[in-house]
Formats: sequence, C-alpha cells, structure tokens
Amino acid sequence: MKSWPELACAGALAAVIGLAVAIQPTAQSATSAPTDGRAGNSFVVQGARVFDGERDLGVATVVVRDGMVEAVVADAAVPEGLTVVDGSGKTLLPGLIDAHVHAWGDAQRDMARFGVTSALDMHGDAARLPGLRAQRDAATHGDRADLWAAGFAITAPGGHGTQYGFPVPTVDADTDIDAFIGERVDEGADFIKLIVEDLSAYGLPQRLPTLSPAQVAQVVAAAHARDRRAVAHVAKLEDARMAIEAGADGLVHVFTDAVADEAFVAAMRERGAFVVPTLSVVASMAGSGEGKALAEDVRLRTLLGAQQTGTLAADFGPPNPQRLQRALDSVRLLHAAGVDILTGSDAPNPGTAHGASLHHELSLLVRAGLTPAQALAAATSLPAKRFGLAQRGRIAQGMRADLVLVDGDPLDDITATRAIDAVWKNGHRVARELDTVAAPAATAPPDDTLVSDFDGDAIEAAFGSWMPTTDQMAGGASQVGHALVEGGAEGSRGALRIGGEIRPGFAYPWAGVMYFPAAQPMQPVDLSARKELVFQVRGDERTYSAMLFSGASMQGMPAVQTFTAGPEWREIRLPLSAFAGGDLSQVRGIAFTAGQPQGAFEFRIDRVELR
Repeated sequence: MKSWPELACAGALAAVIGLAVAIQPTAQSATSAPTDGRAGNSFVVQGARVFDGERDLGVATVVVRDGMVEAVVADAAVPEGLTVVDGSGKTLLPGLIDAHVHAWGDAQRDMARFGVTSALDMHGDAARLPGLRAQRDAATHGDRADLWAAGFAITAPGGHGTQYGFPVPTVDADTDIDAFIGERVDEGADFIKLIVEDLSAYGLPQRLPTLSPAQVAQVVAAAHARDRRAVAHVAKLEDARMAIEAGADGLVHVFTDAVADEAFVAAMRERGAFVVPTLSVVASMAGSGEGKALAEDVRLRTLLGAQQTGTLAADFGPPNPQRLQRALDSVRLLHAAGVDILTGSDAPNPGTAHGASLHHELSLLVRAGLTPAQALAAATSLPAKRFGLAQRGRIAQGMRADLVLVDGDPLDDITATRAIDAVWKNGHRVARELDTVAAPAATAPPDDTLVSDFDGDAIEAAFGSWMPTTDQMAGGASQVGHALVEGGAEGSRGALRIGGEIRPGFAYPWAGVMYFPAAQPMQPVDLSARKELVFQVRGDERTYSAMLFSGASMQGMPAVQTFTAGPEWREIRLPLSAFAGGDLSQVRGIAFTAGQPQGAFEFRIDRVELR
C-alpha cells in the first residue's frame, strides 16, 4: 500500500499531465546539429531484414543520402564514400509514429530515443503550432520526434480539457461553429480534435458539460470544409456511435464501457473510419500494472529517465481488468472487420511514458488479434496515411530517413522492437544514452518575493502558474474548484478560494491546488536562496498540507508541512528548510491540499510569497 504522500505525488503528476498538454515545448532550433557528435546523414544499411511499413521485403540494402532514402534494393553495391551499417541478424523499420501524445518538455527527445520519430499531439496551446510546423518541415535536426498537433481541442464550456487552469476557447449554444473552427485552422491546427466526454463512463457521480450531437456534426462539417480531419475523444460506445454517424474520421480512444456491437463495427467499416485505441492508458485505467512491468524490461529500463520510470509505475485507479478486456475485444472485432487500427499511447498519463509506451502498445495490439506485421503497420504506414504525414511511415525512395534498427525479428516476436540497436532521424543517428540527454537546468526565480496577491482579474503568478489537483487522477472521486473571490487579507481586493469535497473511493484522498514556480510546469527552479513560504489563510478550521515537490523529477516523495485554516485571516510562515528531504535547488511544485477526513472543505489563500 502506498503512503498518502506517494499517492498525492502520483495524483499531482497526473494532474500536471492534464495541464502539460497546453505548454509549449522547450524552445529548440529547427536546424540543430546531431547531439551525439556523429556527423553526417548519408549511409547504407546492409544485410538487415526490411519491413517497409507495409510489407516484409526480406533482406535488402537501404541507401540513405542527405537524410533521404535513395534506394531500397535486394542486392546492391555500396556507393563509394558511404558508411556501411551491418544489419545482419537485425530488422530495419520505418521510424515509429505515436498517434496520440501530449508532448512538452523533453517529450520529443524521449520519443526519438525509443524509435518514435513522429507523433500527433492531441491538445495544446495553439501558439506553438507554427514552430512545430517549421521544425518538422526542416530536414536537418536529428535528435527529436516531429509533431503534428490539433492545437486546442474542441470542447464545451467547463468541459473536459478546460479543468486544468489554462484558457481554452470553447463552444457554447451561441457559438458560430464554422467561424470557430476557421479560427483554429488559421492558428495552424493540423487536424481537429473534438471531445465528447461527460465522465459517466467511469462510474463517477459528477458530470462534465460536453458537446451535443448537433455541435459534433457541425464541428466535423466545418473541419472537412477546411480540408482538416476531425477525430473524436470518446469514452462510451454510444458517444463513439454518435461521433461516427456525424462523420468523424476516427476515434482517438477506444471506449471501455462496452464491447463494440455489430452495428457499430459495420458503421466504422462503411464510413472508412479508424481507431487509435490507446490501449496502454486503458491498461493503466484498469490497474493492470503493465506500465511498471514495461519499465522493468531489460531492453528498456537503462534508457528510461526518472520521470518516465515514475509515470510508468503509476496506475489510474484500482484494478478493473474488465475495462481492458472490453477494449481488447472491441479492437479485435474492429480489426477483423477491416477497420484501420493506429498506435497511440496517450503518454505521459499514468502507466505510460513517451517513446517506451509505443512498444507496449504494439504488444497490446498483437494481444488484440493483429499480427506483428499488422501492428507494425499500425505504427508506421497507417498513421502516416490516415493523418497525411508526408514522407513518413515508409522505407522507400524519396522518404525521410527516419529509421529504427532492432536486434531480432519483430515480425516473429513483436517485443523485439524494444531491442533497439540504432535510431536515425532525418538520416542523423539519434543519441540514445541518458547521459547525452541534458536534463533541464533549474532556473533562478525573479528577485521579487511575491508569487500571487490574487488582486487581478485572472489567477496569475508573478512567476509560474496555478492549477487544481484531485485524487480523480488516481481513480478517486474527490472534487475541487478554485476561483478568485473578493475580500482578501488585510482588506486587499481579492483572494484565491479553494473548495470542494473529499469523497470516498480512494484510500488516501486529496484535493487542492498546485503552484508551479517555473514557466513550464514540472520544470525546476532554484529556491536555495529563499528561506520561507509565507501566505495568508482563512477557512473552515481544517488542517491542510503544504507539499513541496523537488529533486530530479516530480516522482520523488514530496516533503510535507501542515497548517490550519481558521475563521480569521492569519499569516502562515513555513521555513523551506523544514520541508524534510526537499531539494531547494530543484523545486518543481508546491501543493496546498485537503485530505482526510471526508466531507466538504473550503479555504482561502492570499499574498503567497517565497521570501
């Protein structure tokens, strides 16, 4: 049984993941040189068995020149001046494609280290879209996966995707949906993702607003009018049926409340729709522990960073094997009917990790009835075809030299994809060793000690950001809301109200808010020169926790101090040195949370400082 701090840490991390989809990746040049010092993007792979993304070519020679595949031939002389890579006993694959991620921070580099050279980001800040396009259009970088992205997912006011504390444009009853989708396309959205999710699939008492069938149909029509694919996030069979009837091109999750029935399978086949089932995250939701087992695979574990290992070790909730079995059964039926199945991990949700989890997804697809070759196509040529990823997903003349060389034969044993010998991105050899991947350096905070006075019109911080966190991210049912209210400490204009309910359903429940001191959540800030966390508080006389997350990753045990929120405003001064075990040189987050006992809670904080 995990302790409360461990579970709170996992839950806070899962909540971070919800926010992280909106954060721009760390700024990177689209023309950076290979990171491992091995120059050149022209070479020959000789003697390897080649799976070209669609079929097994047997042993063949693949010639790469200037980052592009020049030739694939059964037997050829090596062009003069090109380095030869011996592929004897190995299999050469196209770079893998993850068709469902939420990428930020080091995600693109982590994916590339595990052979995932392209990915589809399913919800995020539209401001990053031009940079992502420029990066993937360039053929000079050799250290990270390319991203195609939806930008903001299409959701209802207060619906799924809006609960993480960052602004998301939404569709209400008065929205001109055609113009709204036009704005998303003008921002640079590569495809349109719409959300049909009210939480009823998970047995939770609360409900979220969601798009109506008429709105779904209008979104799909507007996307198609602008030559954009429309894909749907669903969790229930009936919602999936509605989305497909409305003309959605595909589903980016498989539903888990029921097994696909004959009518739905027929509708998918007749409409030519596809499914990205994200079985890896379904396994986590089922409490299977498969992510942790993946992290222990000797072919992967030495390449996993601390953050990847931590997310793989987490599960969404208590064991529910029927949820995973229903998903596997649906995929089996859809695949047997000829519906295209694409690989997608939904990383970095609990139980998953960027890059590594796509190898788990391949194994789960084989478990669901695909042959190894079909699973490999689901990770290469099919997502490239269904999402229009030019020059990706195949090993053929004129394609990008995004390649993965593995020991053994994944056409016989799909887990052989985990035994990676080499990865190339745009013909450049990808540096895969952990010590060649620089960890983000801790940044210094500004000189001002004030974090937030909550006197403005939005929940803001002088540096960093705020977001809610609850045990729902780990299968619990507690609720929380946070909002600005009038009447702060010492007569100030405003304060931050945090309120909700601690509910049964999780052994160590929590709900509250998390403050991230860096520009990007989970990135470290050096607070070693600061002495105290100071804030004003009032509330319902409950005892609350302040938890400091620090160190190499958010997966470490948080250091905890408690405080009581009485009926009158009072100042709380918590020495940072009293957060036992905290690494003040790498502070990643500070949470203010309620725990036991169960029931309603409410407290307010004001004038938060790090002195």
